[in-house]
Amino acid sequence: PARYFDTKTTEPISFFLTGLEELLAWQPNSNDEFNVSAVPLAKRQPPLHSRRPRTLVCHDMRGGYLEDRFIQGSATRNPYVFYHWRYIDIFVYFSHHTVTIPPVVWTNAAHRNSVPVLGTFITEWTDGEKLCEAFLAGGEEAYGAVAEQLARIAQHYRFDGWLVNIENKLSAAAVGNLPLFLQDLTARVHSAVPGGLVIWYDSVLKDGTLRWQNELNDQNRMFFDACDGLFTNYNWKEEQLERTQRLAGPRLNDVYVGVDVFARGDVIGGGFDTDKSLRLIRQYGLSAAIFAPGWVYEHLGKENFLQNENRFWGSLAEYLPTHSICTLPLTTSFSLGMGTSTFLDGKDEDSGPWYDLSAQDIQPLYPEQQGTLSTSCCLQDAWCGGSSLQLQGTIPPGEERVAVRLFSLQMPAPPKLFLTLLYKLEGPQPDDFTVALEVTTWDSGICFEGNPTSLPEPNGRYHPRFLPAPPPGLAKLLAACHRGSHGWTSRCYELELQDCSLRDLSLIVSRQQPSLQETPFTCLLGEIRVLDTASVAASPPQVQGVTASQLWWQ
Repeated sequence: PARYFDTKTTEPISFFLTGLEELLAWQPNSNDEFNVSAVPLAKRQPPLHSRRPRTLVCHDMRGGYLEDRFIQGSATRNPYVFYHWRYIDIFVYFSHHTVTIPPVVWTNAAHRNSVPVLGTFITEWTDGEKLCEAFLAGGEEAYGAVAEQLARIAQHYRFDGWLVNIENKLSAAAVGNLPLFLQDLTARVHSAVPGGLVIWYDSVLKDGTLRWQNELNDQNRMFFDACDGLFTNYNWKEEQLERTQRLAGPRLNDVYVGVDVFARGDVIGGGFDTDKSLRLIRQYGLSAAIFAPGWVYEHLGKENFLQNENRFWGSLAEYLPTHSICTLPLTTSFSLGMGTSTFLDGKDEDSGPWYDLSAQDIQPLYPEQQGTLSTSCCLQDAWCGGSSLQLQGTIPPGEERVAVRLFSLQMPAPPKLFLTLLYKLEGPQPDDFTVALEVTTWDSGICFEGNPTSLPEPNGRYHPRFLPAPPPGLAKLLAACHRGSHGWTSRCYELELQDCSLRDLSLIVSRQQPSLQETPFTCLLGEIRVLDTASVAASPPQVQGVTASQLWWQ
C-alpha cells in the first residue's frame, strides 16, 4: 500500500493522516510496524516536570516528510540533522496535514537523547472549520472518539503526545466543547503514554474567533487550564511576557513563548539574534518554543550547515538549561545519523552519502569557549558510523591542560566503573600532548575513591586508573583495549568510588612539556564508553523466539 511503502523503491516510509475520516478509520496493521519507535524514552535528570524553564523545538521544514520519511535511511547528500538534544526538552514535528505522526527516525533519535516527541493535530481554513464543526459541535461522543484515536496513535507508534493547533474560527457549540475535548485528550494521552503531553497553540479564543494573542490571558486561559501547556504565537512584546507570568502563577514553566527563527512579522530577534528573544523570555521565568530552527539549513544553505548549526545553538546555550544522563551504560561514537562515508573500526568501509537518524548516537554537550575551544562534528574521519567529535583549542601560556566537559551526569556511582576511550590527535606534533578522561562527583562528605584510606580529591575530580589490559572478568567483552588502528589510540580505565554521585565526564588534553607559549591542539574522539563493571561481567540475556515475517526477495 502506497501509504506505508515508497511506490518507486518499495521501502517502508513514515506517513500522515488527512481529514477526520482517515483519523477515525485508523487501525494498527501489519504494514505499519516499521513506523513504531524501537527506542524507549531515556530517563533524564532533572525530570521534565521539574520547576525550571523548558525549551521546546518545533521542526517545520518545507511541508515535512522529506528524506526523513525513509525509515531505513536514504543516500541523501547534506541532509538536515538535529543533534543539540542536551539543550532542549521537547521536540515537535510539525506539518500542515491534519494528523502529523512524527517520522519514527526522529522519535528514535530524540528518545535515545532523553527528549520526548510530539505529533501535531491541526485544522485550518474553511475545511478546518467544517472538520471542527463535525467533531466538536457533535458533543461528547464525537470529540471523545477523536481524543481516543489520537491517544491510541501516540501509544501505538510510541511517541509522546500532541501539539493541538486549531487555526480556524469555531461556532458557539464547537468552542463550548473545546476545553472538554482538550481535557479528555490530555487524560487519555496521560493514561496511554507514560509521561505523555498535550500542548495547545495560541489561536482560537473562548468566543470562537481566531485571533492570536501572543500571551496567556482571559481569552485563551480555559484552553491552557485544560491541558499540559500553551505555545504562544510569535508577535509578543515585553509587557505581554509580564502579564503572562502574572496570570500563569505556579504554572509559568508550562507557557512556551513562541520564537520564530525566520523572524516573520513584528518579532523580537530571530536568526542569529534569537538570543535576544530568549534573554527576555527567561527574565520572566517562562519556557520557550523555538519554531523552525531549520532556518540555519534553509536560509544559510546546506554547505556549511554543521558549522552554522553549532554557531546558532552556541549563541543560545546560556539560556538553555541542559539535562543530564542518569543511567549506565553510556556508550557513544558521536555519530550524527548521517555521513559522507561509513566507518568501521576507523576504516572507511563504504564511501557515499547516507542519512538515517535512527542511527544517531547519544550526543554530548557542544561546549564553545570564545577563542580557546570549539567542539564540532568531523565527517572526514570516524571510528564507527559517519562522524567523530572534533575538539579544537589552545592550552593557554603557562597552563598545563584544558578540560573539555562532554557529558553532565547525575546518578549514584557504582562501586567500580570501567571506561574506554578512542581518540586521534591531529596536527604537526601530536606527541606533544596526552589525552585522558576525568570524572567529577557531586560534593558530599562521604564520597571516597577506592579504599577508605585514600584521601578525598579536592573538588571531587577523579582520574580513572589507566589499565594496560582489561581485568580478567571483562576480557571477552573488552578485548577492545588494544583495538586502536588507522591512527586511532585506544585506552581503558578503571575507577573505584564509594558513596559517590557522578557529575561530569570530561576529556583532559595536557601538554608533555610546560611552556610559556599557547599551544594549539586538535583531537578527534571516536568513541567513549562508561560501564558499570558489575553489570558488564554478567552475561547478556539470550535472544529467544526470533521470527521473520513478510520476506520478499526481489
